[in-house]
Amino acid sequence: MNTDPISDYLTRVRNAIKANHKVVEIPTSKTKKEITKILFEKGYILNYKFDDDIFPGKITIALKYHPVTKQPAIMHLQRISRPGLRKYVSADDMPSVLNGLGIAIVSTSHGMMTDKEAKSQNVGGEVICYIS
Repeated sequence: MNTDPISDYLTRVRNAIKANHKVVEIPTSKTKKEITKILFEKGYILNYKFDDDIFPGKITIALKYHPVTKQPAIMHLQRISRPGLRKYVSADDMPSVLNGLGIAIVSTSHGMMTDKEAKSQNVGGEVICYIS
C-alpha cells in the first residue's frame, strides 16, 4: 500500500531518468494527471498519454533528453509538502526555484499551477514539489 502517491510518482520519474529510460509508466490519479500536464507545458517531458480504459489506469510519459549531451531535461525533483508535514504558502511568500529557472508546482483553490502562475493570479496554496 502506497501512502504518498505523489512521492511515488516523482520517484518513478527520478529512477527512470537515472536509468536513462525513454518511457515511464505510472498508475493514474487526477493529481498525477495535472502534474504531468504542467511538466509537458513547461517542456520537461516530450509527451504523455493517459490510459483510462484499463483498470487501474496508467500514465505513459516520454522523458526528454538533450540530443547531443544526452542530459535529461529534469535534473532535480524534490517533494516539498508531504503527508506528515504539509507546506502551505501565500501568494506573497511563493518560493522561487533556482531564481526562476525551475518551477514549483502548487495546489491552489484554482487547481494545480506553477509558482509563477499562482503569484500572477495572487493565490496561495500547498507547495507540492520543486522541479529544475
